[in-house]
Formats: sequence, C-alpha cells, structure tokens
Amino acid sequence: MQKAKILVTRKLPDEVENRLMDTFETILNPDDTHLSAEKLIQHSQDVDGILCTPNNQIGADLIAQFSDRIKIISTFSVGYEHIDVAAAIKRGITVTNTPGAVTEATADIALLLMLGASRRAYEGERMIRTDSWPGWTPTQLLGIGLQGKRLGILGMGRIGQAVATRAKAFGMVVHYHNRNPVEFDATYHKDAEDLLKVSDVLSLHFPLTAETKKFLNKDRIDLLPPNAVVVNTARGGVIDDEALIAALKSGRVAAAGLDVFDGEPHLNPTYRDLENTFLLPHLGTATMETRVDMGHCAIDNLVAFFKGQEPPNPVVG
Repeated sequence: MQKAKILVTRKLPDEVENRLMDTFETILNPDDTHLSAEKLIQHSQDVDGILCTPNNQIGADLIAQFSDRIKIISTFSVGYEHIDVAAAIKRGITVTNTPGAVTEATADIALLLMLGASRRAYEGERMIRTDSWPGWTPTQLLGIGLQGKRLGILGMGRIGQAVATRAKAFGMVVHYHNRNPVEFDATYHKDAEDLLKVSDVLSLHFPLTAETKKFLNKDRIDLLPPNAVVVNTARGGVIDDEALIAALKSGRVAAAGLDVFDGEPHLNPTYRDLENTFLLPHLGTATMETRVDMGHCAIDNLVAFFKGQEPPNPVVG
C-alpha cells in the first residue's frame, strides 16, 4: 500500500521524526525554519496531510488556497486557535490536536509560576546574579504564602484538575468555574465572576476563542480579592495586557506568573520592567517526555485517519 505523504512544519524530537519516516513518506524541516504561507501552499500540492505547530497560522485564506489533496491537519498542540477549523471542515479537511499528552508538564509549570510570582523569585534571583544581595534580613523580599489561600481555576479540564491536585498538596483551597461541574473535591462556581471574587490566586486554563479573547479585563480584575496573584498557562490572548499591567503597577494585583503572551514572542515589553512578574518563554510542555508524547499523539491521529478510522483527538470546531 502506498504511504501517505506528510509535511512536518517544524523540527521535532528525533524519536518522533524517526517514527514519522517509518510510517509515512515525510517532508521534514531539519533546519527548523519558519515556512511561509507561500511555502505551505506550494507543499500542499504534493502532500496528503500537514503536521503543524502553533507557529503556523493556518487561516481561512490559506486553507482556501490548499490543494484538494490535503485531507488532514494534525497540530502538535492542544490549542488550535491558529487553525480556522470551520474553514478546514468546510473543505473536507480533518483537524486533530494532542490534548492528553500535555497535562502533567503544563500543570507543573502552573505551580512553578504560582510559587515564582508569589515568592518574588525573579527579584531574588536577580539580586544573586547581580551580586547585590546584602545578606539575609527579617523583612527582605517578603512574599505571599500559598497555604490556606483560595485557588480559583478557570477551566477545569485535564490540566485544571492536575493543577488542583498539586495545589491541594500545598494546602490551598480549590474553587473552580467550568461550563459544567466535574467530579473533583472542590467548590464549583457556575459564574466565572463569582469565582473571581474568591480567587486569592487565579489560574487560567481555557482555550482562546473569539468569546474568551481578553477575558481577564479591567472589570474582571477588579473583582479579585486584594493582593491576588494571576497565573496564565493557557494562551496569552485571554488576558487584556494593558489592564493587567495597570493592576500590577498600582498594586491592585500583587503579582503575575505568565508562561504565554499575546503576540508571542513579541510580548508587551512593559511586563519585562515590572518586578512583580515571573515570566517564562512558553515552557508549559517543554520536557523531552512531553514533547515526544505529543509527537506520538499527533502521529496516532494521522495513522488512524489514513486507516479510515476516527482519529483519537478530532477537533470539531
């Protein structure tokens, strides 16, 4: 049987690429160069599917120019806002993602952000690295303890529940908002705004959509308790940057731990100037184990599709 031909848009871990080459006729990207829209259109003429990443913006205009040969887009990510799913489905193109593989690593980063932001880790590390530490004093870099604090989780899916499990081990009291209650020992809030009012620490875990863009705006930030900490491992676009920056400057929000940014890698530069921010470069899934698992998940979707089966993780739009 002739193998399907797959375009892989970015450099992936060796184990993943080796399996791809064993399974499909594969066009790899060994130099990890960004493929322009023109290149994607060109490649679409002679491949059956695309294994892409969030760096590839595959909107309706681009999809309209793809060859009819393209039958599946398998994204190496949980989020799929970089793909116009409705436009793909309209053209008969299946879209899949990799939800289960990212849970534990992303939850770990969320806790790292909580600790880093609440305990002023950036300021402390900078003091050490710039040789400006005067020595221990009783009032130096006093932060916020997590024990007994109310953790508000917006989006109680796999990652939200994994974060909640870790937070309980730190002695936090978990509250959450989700479209529907889940089977987890925590306090459910039907309305997101009610959750915000009790979130000493707020952790964001919902997808970026037209409805959630800039969800955390000034009005919602003003609902948070005094000295709240905001953590985001979801997508940068769910936060109104200007509103959060203003709240961080004024002290309305005590600190923020951010792993994702609107427009990344070109984040709002003011974040860099704030001492009460703990910033990471989208490290949520950045372990070798997780990235390999994501690759296998993306391949499993492709394998099932080309066998005529339902892929394990279809995106339905």
